[in-house]
Amino acid sequence: MTRSELPKVLVSACLLGQPVRYDGRTSGHPDLLQQWQAEGRVVPLCPEVAGGLPTPRPPAEIPGGQGGEVLDGSAHVITVTGEDVSAEFLAGARLALELVRRYDIGVAVLKSGSPSCGNRSTYDGTFSGVKVTGEGVTTALLRRAGVQVFSELELDEAQRALG
Repeated sequence: MTRSELPKVLVSACLLGQPVRYDGRTSGHPDLLQQWQAEGRVVPLCPEVAGGLPTPRPPAEIPGGQGGEVLDGSAHVITVTGEDVSAEFLAGARLALELVRRYDIGVAVLKSGSPSCGNRSTYDGTFSGVKVTGEGVTTALLRRAGVQVFSELELDEAQRALG
């Protein structure tokens, strides 16, 4: 299989060492992600930055809801300063979906706990550090499109899904 024939994987840019997190930092860059990047498999994206938010930016959470409810309009993404940034989160999620369609991506590795990218849990919206079961806005949209979404804590599962 040539480099261009290898299945692509959408990866949160912060996991690739890009300083795009809300606090302007990275989230590390696991060896397997570096390997995939060297193989030409990785399509990097920070949905929050792609959606128009700056780096750094105030932390954001989804009070009383999860990503699917933001997609459906029944919940909002709110910053710690009270600003509604749902539109930017939705725009970033739509850009992620465009990349998935453009590159025929079936697997994504996104940042755990994020209001955009979390795949198993997010923060509860009180800015108290409490996590609840759920998923971020981008993860919810990608899953609705049939993409398997893993976090950086599930790289073995992501590797198996890629085949």
